[in-house]
Amino acid sequence: MKSTRALGLSAAASINAGNRLVKKQPISLTLNDKNMPSSYTIGENNDVASEAFTQLASAADQFERYAHPHAIRIARIADEIAKLFHLAPQDRKSLRNASLMHDLGEVSMERDYIERAGSLTGEERIDLTRHPVIGEQEVARAGADRTSQLLVRWHHEWWNGCGYPDALRRDEIPLAARILRVADSYAALTDARPFRPVMTEGDATREIVQGAAIEFDPKVVTVFLSLGPMEELRSFAKRDELIETPIKSGWSLFS
Repeated sequence: MKSTRALGLSAAASINAGNRLVKKQPISLTLNDKNMPSSYTIGENNDVASEAFTQLASAADQFERYAHPHAIRIARIADEIAKLFHLAPQDRKSLRNASLMHDLGEVSMERDYIERAGSLTGEERIDLTRHPVIGEQEVARAGADRTSQLLVRWHHEWWNGCGYPDALRRDEIPLAARILRVADSYAALTDARPFRPVMTEGDATREIVQGAAIEFDPKVVTVFLSLGPMEELRSFAKRDELIETPIKSGWSLFS
């Protein structure tokens, strides 16, 4: 397995956990993306490490061929849900960091099928289920705390126990991981990917509701539905790209 440094990600950081100093290589990806609304910030987590994590998030977004900033959008949605659950400040910070780096495992795996149009084969699907564990290791190398590492590991666990990698179910899955599951899924559905078109807000919300008590914690879904207007909840669908018919639910929609 290759680390983020071996992959040549220019944003990869060497972080000293004791003094939080970060030594970064020249950054080739900019935070001032023309598609990124000015509201896309990470709140009070504006330390040097967070800046490095944000650059890693941009590298992952680019590798996965998201048309718009994805990980930082998830971080904002997840944090708003976490506020309504009254998560402690440190838990919210860990959740934001995990949101930013949740797919570093996919980058590390360097699989061509991740950015290929069309469905995955059965073998490819099985191979892809390795990315949360690899991501946990990459997040550790980036210097994130242990809570962030575990949230990355468990961000594909399902409420009914049919997720991966550990088949956790219900309250065995930490609340922050359940929040990340909903935020990641909604953000993925409302942005275009090589293997499927973008959904409208309404269609994506219906997918989330239909997955309640199956993939998603019903309480998290309820809180998600209560969120007020947010730029990050807006779909990137253009009027001529709107999906008119429901798309079959499944984990491949949300990866």
